Formats: sequence, C-alpha cells, structure tokens
Amino acid sequence: MSAAIEGRVEPGYEPVREAFEENFRSHGDVGAAVCVYRHGRPVVDLWGGRDGERAWRSDQVVMVFSSTKGVTATCAHLLAQRGELDLDAPVADYWPEFAAQGKGEIPVLWLLCHRAGLAAVEGEFELADVLCWDPVIEALAAQKPNWTPGDGHGYHARSYGWCVGEVIRRVSGRSVGRFWAEEIAAPLGLDFWIGLPESIESRCAALLPPQETPLLDAIPPGSLGMRVMTGPGDVFAGGYDQTWNRREVRAAEIPSSNGIGDARSLARLYAATVGEVDGLRLLEPKTVRDASASQARGPDRVLGLETHFGSGYALPPMLGAAVGPRAFGHPGAGGSLGFADPEAGLGFGYAMNQMKLNALGDERGESLVRAAYACLG
Repeated sequence: MSAAIEGRVEPGYEPVREAFEENFRSHGDVGAAVCVYRHGRPVVDLWGGRDGERAWRSDQVVMVFSSTKGVTATCAHLLAQRGELDLDAPVADYWPEFAAQGKGEIPVLWLLCHRAGLAAVEGEFELADVLCWDPVIEALAAQKPNWTPGDGHGYHARSYGWCVGEVIRRVSGRSVGRFWAEEIAAPLGLDFWIGLPESIESRCAALLPPQETPLLDAIPPGSLGMRVMTGPGDVFAGGYDQTWNRREVRAAEIPSSNGIGDARSLARLYAATVGEVDGLRLLEPKTVRDASASQARGPDRVLGLETHFGSGYALPPMLGAAVGPRAFGHPGAGGSLGFADPEAGLGFGYAMNQMKLNALGDERGESLVRAAYACLG
C-alpha cells in the first residue's frame, strides 16, 4: 500500500524518505514515523500512514516494547554518572530484600546485562498484580535465580524493567516513569512516557498484532524461554494481542516493555547521549564508553540464539546489520528501534503500529538505517 508521507528531510537525506515510502509499498507498514539526528540536529523527521481510520499525526505516539529498555538504561547511567549508583555494587546494597536465596552478591551491572539469572518471574500472577509493581518486586526479591548468576546470560525480557526499575526507585526515591519524566524527558522536551498519562491516551496508536510469530514459534512450550516470554504467570500467554492496547496496561509502569512515545523522542534521546542537543548533553563520553562496552555476548539461555549486550543497551548485531560498530540502543518487539552511534554522531528512532516478530531485525528499520548511513558520505 502507498501512504501519504509528511514531515521534512534536509538536502542529502532524501534516500531516507524513499526508504520510508518503500516500507509502506513493500514491507507492510501501516502507520509509522522515523527521525534521524546528526550532530545534535534533526535531519529527518517523517511520519505517515494510518492509525485505524485516522491519518498518522505529527504528535502520534505508540508503544515501543523493548525499545523502552534503552530508556530505562539511560536513567540508570545518569544516576551512576552522578555518583548516586555504583553499578559494580551488590543490588542488595540498595534493595536489601533482594539478597534472599543467595542473591546477595549479584551486582547491579548483571541486572543491566541480563546475567543475573532472573529472566523468569516465578509464581502465579493476575494482570492486576503485574500492573501494580509491588507483587512482582516482592516475587523477584524472594525467588531463586533461574540459573547460576554470572554463568552466561539470558534475555530478561520483562524482569529487566522491574529489577533495574526497583534499583532506580530505591536510589532516587522515584519510580522509573517519574524519574524519566522529570530528569530526562522534560529537559529534552520528549514525548515519551513509562506510564502513559490519561491526557495523552487519545494520541496513542493502537498496535496491530503480527500475522506471523516465528520468534515465539521457535521457543519450546514449557521452556524457560516460553516462561519468560509469556510471564509473569502466563499473563501475556496470548502473545501480542489486544492486552497491550488496554488503557490500564498503557498506564502502568513496565520499564522493560511498555514505553510509549514517538520516533522523534527516541532519536532526540539518543542524540543527547552522544552529543549536545539544544545545549544539553545527558551522558559524558566516559559514561557512554562504559555503558556501550560489551558485557554479554554469545548463546542466549532464553532466546536460544546469539545476543549481545552492554550495560542495559543492545549492541550489534542486535541493532541490525547496517549500524556502525560502536552503536548502542535497543530494538523493540514488533519492529521499533532507537540507537546512537557516537562515531557517526547519529541518533535514530523508528516507531510503528504494525508489529512483526522476526528473530532479530526487521527489514523496515533496517532499510531506514541503511539509507541514513548512506547519506553520511
């Protein structure tokens, strides 16, 4: 299908617009936006397609699933940069209850890089439990690790957000959503929330579930991987169905999975991690080097394929084949993507409503990234 495309590109970045248009014609996009920053300035800001019967608007926002993990990681690194959080210290120094069942020596860093062995939250849960925070936090503190912490890594698909988020809450006295809103989103003028305010609900696009789910289909029933992807407590066993479009799910704070925002905010955030944006830079160069240094790479105990993580950020090849070697950020289930490339001075964001579930990578985001890099000269 073709779609009306709005927005702007600077001269020299027309190939990104062409790739964006092609995504609607050939790659199944329905409603989407893409934004690229170069050296602190927006050079691409495009949107198009539809949200139901309405045209996709400039201020449209949508859930970006695990692209939220990069947002949450940035909150943690800001606290570390300020000297309020030591990533090498035991989690139990900040969250004493976490020490139960032999977890007393697990460092905060292992929560960020998926080495803590807490990928699956054990116990029985209803959706209401998952949405109100405390029941999941209490379960994680009390449970045994799924494997020996530090012995390899496995994708903490949802538990990442609760584990890292609780450390942020204990250190800052604020929930992740509030810390993010006050310390990062407001200063940068970002339209991105972890816990969507009711006043923004009308701007949030409905997700369109994927027609095929090869990634989920490859995970054996009853395995650790399936418990991770459907939990806690099989609450999300229906896959990416209408559960995620419900108001109460959008309003909750699930800092691994339910961030809601636009491509513009993802690109602007990542641009501000590696350079100044309107006079504001979030992370110092040393913080960026530490955060994007490889911490876990190889066979993933949960997904059964190779993954690569820094301290909370996904690293190549998890960001697709077109990114630079020093890029860091996070993809999201369905196809969303946000990343920074400190060498190229890039901040990139892509968000859409039509979900696809490929093993790793998505041809829509991949084509946009490839086009953006081709414009750099």
